[in-house]
Amino acid sequence: METKWLEDFISLAETHNFSRSAALRHVTQPAFSRRIQSLENWLGMDLVDRTSYPTRLTPAGAVFYEQALEMLGQINGVRALLRGKRAATQMSVDFAVPHTLSLTFMPKWLTALEQGFAPINSRLMALNVHDAVLQLVDGGCDLLLCYHHPRQPVQLDPGRYDMLVMGREILRPYARCGADKVPDFVLPGSAKEPLPFLSYTNNAYLGRMVQLMLADAKSPPFLDTCYETDMAEGLKMMALEGRGIAFLPESAVLRDVKYKHLARADGGAPEWEIDMEIRLYRERPNGQRPGKPVVERLWQYLLREQESTPRKRRKKS
Repeated sequence: METKWLEDFISLAETHNFSRSAALRHVTQPAFSRRIQSLENWLGMDLVDRTSYPTRLTPAGAVFYEQALEMLGQINGVRALLRGKRAATQMSVDFAVPHTLSLTFMPKWLTALEQGFAPINSRLMALNVHDAVLQLVDGGCDLLLCYHHPRQPVQLDPGRYDMLVMGREILRPYARCGADKVPDFVLPGSAKEPLPFLSYTNNAYLGRMVQLMLADAKSPPFLDTCYETDMAEGLKMMALEGRGIAFLPESAVLRDVKYKHLARADGGAPEWEIDMEIRLYRERPNGQRPGKPVVERLWQYLLREQESTPRKRRKKS
């Protein structure tokens, strides 16, 4: 069955005239009659009493008329809904972002974008770094925001993906401050009294960064793993409870450090910190996958902002 058959039948039921309905439907009368017959054949019964004038519906036709109105209304409603969703989707920007950046970087960055670029309808998927990268590769998002370090690089083909550096993040150890405003625990600890260690799970990107740091440390740390999770926010909450030492992104603890709830637990030694880039990726538009116009406008805006930043700094100096 075709929806145009329903529309033809509804028109005929309301005009009671084949010629007039054919004209309203912009087809010839023979073609219109064939379409009504096709609908009757599909249903297996007569809908129109052709022995009377003006044309009348059969009892089955009268029943089907009510159903046809309902079916066509549902079809048109669904089509309008999906078209509206498609239009809304084309105007939104889908981000895949690691959990920590979704809490620390994204809110302020989006606010700044709306002030300089335009209001953005966005959808954010908070994932681990690996799954966030897969979202971009599989076409599940428009933009990927993630950490990057040369020793733990994001493996995306530069011939296919564009990249912008949006900022930097320092990962270092923190512990709760005691009443004396100094951290409860300080690296490296000792063999007799290893430090309680709040650790990332093995599959966490930040966990791999911590392992690099610990492996490179000049003074071997003495740590006793007592808690594991893949989320920095979870480690921070445990550190605030005084449960141990945790390596946390600086942006995640700014307020806690300011109010002396947490303090650096590295004794000021640079060996216990690592500097990462915050990168933004997109799939480069092409003929088969042109991407959303709003994403292209946003990307060009970010490019212009980065190109103008060195000029602004030179003017200030």
